[in-house]
Amino acid sequence: MIDWAQIQQLEQDVGTEDLAEVTEVFLEEVDQAIDALRGVASLPNSDMASALHFLKGSAANLGFVQFANLCSDGEQLANNGASDAVKLEEIIATYDQSKHQFISQASNHCGLDFK
Repeated sequence: MIDWAQIQQLEQDVGTEDLAEVTEVFLEEVDQAIDALRGVASLPNSDMASALHFLKGSAANLGFVQFANLCSDGEQLANNGASDAVKLEEIIATYDQSKHQFISQASNHCGLDFK
């Protein structure tokens, strides 16, 4: 679910302090985007594709692999005019699970502690 090697590489690239800031911004922005999608039955194809593109990129940068893959699949559906086929519930549930795993295991894999 989480690519810890990606996070460790990011930590090496930016340092632990900046990783904490990047992570905080990531979680805040993605939480806002996910909250906007919660309870939405459907969006216009272009809006859905744009939202999922943002989420995909953010997730990939921070190693949320499964979440990024689902966002990519959904983005492709929306770009092909099938935003109603996007499995938003699965995408949101996967984000929630990934976030929980990340927060609970970050101190074991990198220098972050979410207490």
